[in-house]
Amino acid sequence: MRVERRIEINAPAERVYDLVMDPRRLEDWVTIHAGLKDAPAGDLKKGSELVQCLKLAGRRFDVHWEVVQAEKPKRVVWEGKGPVHSRAKVVYDLDPDGDGKTCFSYMNEYSMPGGPLGRIAAGALKHTAERESERTLEELKRIMES
Repeated sequence: MRVERRIEINAPAERVYDLVMDPRRLEDWVTIHAGLKDAPAGDLKKGSELVQCLKLAGRRFDVHWEVVQAEKPKRVVWEGKGPVHSRAKVVYDLDPDGDGKTCFSYMNEYSMPGGPLGRIAAGALKHTAERESERTLEELKRIMES
């Protein structure tokens, strides 16, 4: 399944990038964030790994993330492994408009285990994932613009 969203943020790309790459700030803007189990000190960079507890549809689960691409201030790619061999790939693209604003694009591609039954479960969660991604980006915008 794949969820894509985009939002314009009235803040420079460098500031947005710095916030999204600070694991201690995840709780401030990621609406499904339920805690950090392990994270490096300081900002994340290519090769950084962290373990994040997420809560979606009333269920908590851990995801082991690795930053596989980090091009400040333009692009971040995360790859994650969740429970029962589930996988996710998250991409942040930051496009400055030259006027101090940033177009922030978010893509989350995830697969659920279990073949056809897993695809049915993923489909049932898609609406929730879309709603939470919109709420998450609105929180990021609110923080960056306040």
